[in-house]
Amino acid sequence: MNLPLAPNSADALLFDLGRVVLDIDFSKVVASWAGHAGCEPSHLVGRFSPDEAWRRHERGEISDAAFFESLRASLAIDITDIQFLEGWNAIFAGEMPGIGAVLARAGTRLPLYAFSNTNGAHVEHFSQHYAEVLGHFREIYLSSTIGLRKPEAAAYDHVVKAIGVPASRILFFDDSAENVAGARERGLSAVHVRSPDDIATALAALGI
Repeated sequence: MNLPLAPNSADALLFDLGRVVLDIDFSKVVASWAGHAGCEPSHLVGRFSPDEAWRRHERGEISDAAFFESLRASLAIDITDIQFLEGWNAIFAGEMPGIGAVLARAGTRLPLYAFSNTNGAHVEHFSQHYAEVLGHFREIYLSSTIGLRKPEAAAYDHVVKAIGVPASRILFFDDSAENVAGARERGLSAVHVRSPDDIATALAALGI
């Protein structure tokens, strides 16, 4: 449950990227890989899970090639790194509805930052294809760059220190209940984003 917010209760806004700023659709990933492998997407859905290789990839601890090699084994398909990359980047399905205008308006009142669990391949892709909407952020903190992932306590502490604003004065938006809970444990105000309306409601409560 999202807690009530008061006007002027934040000095900075911090946004997750996936399903908050950028829409993602994992079914497109599976469809692409299945097409290259010559199998049904359903064959892959049950085999893919966020495992240790996935987490290490998001911390920047292993390369794209090493991650794709782990997928070759776990998914039991033999496709090339280029084909894995094509499918991996197919996850991005555009901007979340209306988010560009929301960020533009909010950015005239408070500094905007982003904090995403992601990996080098995705960073290279979305930095090019979504440069305009991402340009609203003063800084984007990436798990693959800082070596820390949400909901690890150290990840939030790192970002709060980098922003230079007390945690209690940062309002964080994330679509993951686990990440929202982790942020709150580190003293941030946090909104669980289930639709763009949750962002609009929170900003209105702040007087933005």
